[in-house]
Amino acid sequence: MPTASDAWQALADWQPQKLTDLVAADPQARLQALVRNVADIRFDFAKTHLDDAAIAILSGLADAQDFGGRRKTLFSGGIANPTENRAAEHSAERGDGAPESVHVAQALHQRMRMMIDAIEAGAFGEIRHLLHIGIGGSALGPDLLVDALGRHSDRYDVAIVSNVDGAALDEVIANFRPEHTLVAVEYKTFTTTETLLNANSALQWLDEAGVADPLGRFIALTAMPDRAIEWGIDETRILPFSETVGGRYSLWSSIGFPAALALGWDAFADLLEGAAEMDRHFRLADGADNICLLAAFADQIYANRLGCQTRAVFAYDERLRLLPDYLQQLEMESNGKAVTLDGERLAQQSAPITWGGVGTDAQHAVFQLLHQGTHRVPVEFVVAREPDHLLDDAHHETLVANCIAQGAALMTGRASEDGARAYPGDRPSTTILLDQVSPRTLGALIAFYEHRVFANAVLLGINPFDQFGVELGKEMAKGLAEGTIDFDPATQALMKAALGD
Repeated sequence: MPTASDAWQALADWQPQKLTDLVAADPQARLQALVRNVADIRFDFAKTHLDDAAIAILSGLADAQDFGGRRKTLFSGGIANPTENRAAEHSAERGDGAPESVHVAQALHQRMRMMIDAIEAGAFGEIRHLLHIGIGGSALGPDLLVDALGRHSDRYDVAIVSNVDGAALDEVIANFRPEHTLVAVEYKTFTTTETLLNANSALQWLDEAGVADPLGRFIALTAMPDRAIEWGIDETRILPFSETVGGRYSLWSSIGFPAALALGWDAFADLLEGAAEMDRHFRLADGADNICLLAAFADQIYANRLGCQTRAVFAYDERLRLLPDYLQQLEMESNGKAVTLDGERLAQQSAPITWGGVGTDAQHAVFQLLHQGTHRVPVEFVVAREPDHLLDDAHHETLVANCIAQGAALMTGRASEDGARAYPGDRPSTTILLDQVSPRTLGALIAFYEHRVFANAVLLGINPFDQFGVELGKEMAKGLAEGTIDFDPATQALMKAALGD
């Protein structure tokens, strides 16, 4: 059986064909090979440099890296995160995992639903606002869900605060009435400095506004309930989640509480079911039939054969404007690694830099570089068939036309004797077309990206579920603030200039 080294060498020797030649050679066969429909989402990789030879090479790499075994470990609740000796059980939150873990997740979902029922029944008084305090995935996930799906909901005002800059919290509380506000605080371990500071300031705000029992307005979302109790939150107002659910994979757990409250429980259940549908596809489909693995094949071509250091995601739908931000953390925190599972230095490039923007706004800001710049950037377009407004159909038709035309223009380019007006073309793109932006399709889309990250990690032989790189900066920031670390003179001078003696 060929080794991973053999496969990487074969990929280095592989010669890509021009995109226009690939598409023109046998259009129907190419569409059949590189377009998949899962959970009412069309995933179209026809305008990438994937061909039969590349797919065969990367399928061999997947086998050499034991893709099937690592996938089985992930879904069975085995040690998928070896550096921390724990499982990675976000799929169990959607009903697909070790039976005991699925049972626990369902019980905790029921606890969250009972909390929402109590809020709706007036157990906390007349609640109109929810202030959710978290950071990283515990903020980015709920923020994406509420912004994408809650635009027409009149259930509750939900604001997500993650930045420790007091201006972020101040902006929210200026528009919330304290007597009608609940605060949901996410601390997986109840040790995150930024979150604790924001929580203490929110508590002070409620207290100074004369709210009786301000701590009684706090709900904790945590994997460490005992620490929440120590902080002062009653155990009846704690919504636990499993320690084996990582922050950037946590919106399916009690971290999704803000979305479940804002959207209603039925919508949250549909979100879980959409993700579960993608889970089933990822678990059961093999080779290039697996859309998450196929996407990872394309990612590896661009990162490790064609030298692309970035990947751009553009949402041609205002509801998905936060998707690029969400994917930045999911992809770069998961796969921004430099060592393999064996602790060896990674010989390949790991995660590219993920960036992006929104629809036609981005066209008039960054697409100049994409079309004529010296960087080759794989582009991903995300668009929906159904719009979110009742205005003239021309709005949506123009939006979709721009999206599809950009992909065609990137691929074909245009020759000109005037170099300033020449477009080289042969620039890759993928298009993800949702039937509609609904809880079910959004759940499936996010799960697709999760599994794509995992598939890339398997191909690279790395662990996508730890994030030790985040810890060093936090540790040093704490030491700088407390004066417990002896920093270099340049850092000391900068701190003095910023904050004084």
